[in-house]
Formats: sequence, structure tokens, C-alpha cells
Amino acid sequence: MLKEAGILFAITLIAGLLLGFVYELTKEPIRQQEEKAVQEACQAVFADAEHFEELDAYTPSADTAQKLADTGITIGTVYEAQDASGTQLGYVIQTTTSEGYGGNIVLYVGIRLDGTVNDISILSISETPGLGMKAEDVLVPQFHNKNVKSFAYTKTGSTSDSEIDAISGATITTKAVTNAVNGSLLAFNDYVQGGAGNE
Repeated sequence: MLKEAGILFAITLIAGLLLGFVYELTKEPIRQQEEKAVQEACQAVFADAEHFEELDAYTPSADTAQKLADTGITIGTVYEAQDASGTQLGYVIQTTTSEGYGGNIVLYVGIRLDGTVNDISILSISETPGLGMKAEDVLVPQFHNKNVKSFAYTKTGSTSDSEIDAISGATITTKAVTNAVNGSLLAFNDYVQGGAGNE
């Protein structure tokens, strides 16, 4: 009995050490891959920027926080987009919506200092097969270089900059992405006004 317990303990110890070794071995490459993915997402929404500086955690005002919560939006990291000389061009806002058809959708939204949506990039999407590609091909380009207060989606064909053509048969995905971009605009306006620190 003691012998079996000793063997079991030895196996557990070795397995634990191996897991720890593998974790340490893969930790840095994983971190580098994550940083690369973020850099590429930021570059996709601000092609003319050279640097992306991560800012202090954004705390929304109470009113903005409530509006974001009501639409299932979470604001993540905010980056300042800068040109080669360090001049600020705008912000990149990581935004997650929990209202996608298949779960969370994570976007990066580039917003210029005047509030123009420069571009958006979908970092991760868990919709049904094909919908992710449609979202990239159909939705993403529609937000390019638009300066509006907020967006709304339509099934009958857009007639203004503020209207986004819905993906056929994917209204939930369209609504989720549109709300996420609106959440980013809301956070942008709140952030430049000081957020919770301005209350």
C-alpha cells in the first residue's frame, strides 16, 4: 500500500513538473503571438499609424456604463494611435459584444480625433460557419471612414452613412457588430470627456 502510494506520488510529482516546464516553455511564444495579433488588429484599423500606446484602464461614466451594459458591450483595452513622429492620430478601442449568434464577438475599432470611424477589425467571432467571413466581407467595409453619431442597420438598403446593410439571414450578427461599433463611439466620446473621472 505504501509502495503504491509512493509510486502514485512520484508520478504526480513528475507530471506536475512536466506541466510546469511545458507552461514556462510555451508562455513566451503565446504572449508574443497575442501581442502580434493585437498589433495586426490595431494596424488594420489605423494603417497610417506607426505606434500604438496602451493607455491606462478606461473607466466609463455611470451613464455610459449603463448604456454599454444594456447592449451587452464591454470595453477592453484602449490604445492611442500615433504616427512616426509620435503625433496622436486617434484611438483604437477593443470592444466585445456578448450578443453574437454564437457567443462573443471581439472587435477593434479605430476612431480618429474628430470621431470618424477609420476602420473596424473583427479579432474573433464564434458565429456559424460562413457568417464570420460574411461579417468581414460585408459588414466591416461599411464602417470605413464614416463620421456619424451612431449606426443603425437596415434590411432594405442603406440610404445614408449612418445605415449599415444587414447580412442576409444574419440579423443577429449584424446587430451585434453594429452595437459594438456604437459602443466604441460611446466610449470614445466619454473617454475624451474624462469618463468617470469627470463626474
